[in-house]
Amino acid sequence: MNVQYTTPPPDDSVALWRQFFERQRAFADHAFDQLSDVQFFAILAPGLNSCAIIANHLAGNILSRWTDFLATDGEKPTRDRDAEFDVPIEHTAEERKRIMERFEQGWSVLFATIDALSSEDLTKTVTIRGVEHSVNAAVLRQIDHYSFHIGQINIIARQLVGTENWKWFTIAPGGTKAFNAKLMGE
Repeated sequence: MNVQYTTPPPDDSVALWRQFFERQRAFADHAFDQLSDVQFFAILAPGLNSCAIIANHLAGNILSRWTDFLATDGEKPTRDRDAEFDVPIEHTAEERKRIMERFEQGWSVLFATIDALSSEDLTKTVTIRGVEHSVNAAVLRQIDHYSFHIGQINIIARQLVGTENWKWFTIAPGGTKAFNAKLMGE
C-alpha cells in the first residue's frame, strides 16, 4: 500500500481534517498489519511502550476527545489515562483483537463526529481538561497528538519487522526521483 497526496487538499476545513485523520489511520493500520501478535506486544527497551500500549492509549484519547465533542469536556471523567499505559497481562491474539476493537471504536466515533460538523460548529469553543479551545485548535491538537503516536508505532514496527522486510507506506528510500517524475507527468 502506497498512499500519497496526489491531488491538492480540499479547501473545506472539515474535509481537510478528515483527510489528515484518514491518512494517519491508514498509516497506523499499515504498521499493525505487518506485525505478528508477539511483535504487537513487544517492548524494545525499558521505559518504552509497545505498539499495543500506544494503540490502547490512542483509543482512550480518541474516545474521550470525540465523544460529545461539542457538548462535554474532552477529558471524560470515565477515562483512566494512566491505565492506558499499563502493560497488557496477556499477549494473545484475543487481547490484540480487544485492543484493536477499542481502537476501531475510537476512530468510528472520531469520523462520525467530524462528518457531523457544520460550518456553524466551526465557530464554537470546546474544552479539553477545562481549557477552552476553538474547534479548529482542538482538532489540530488531536491531529498533532495522533501523528506523534502513529509515528512511534511505525518506528517500533519497522524495527521489529526489519527494514529489509518493511512494506513502505510512503516512498521507499531511493524512489523519490521516479515517484516525482511519475507524479509530474515526466
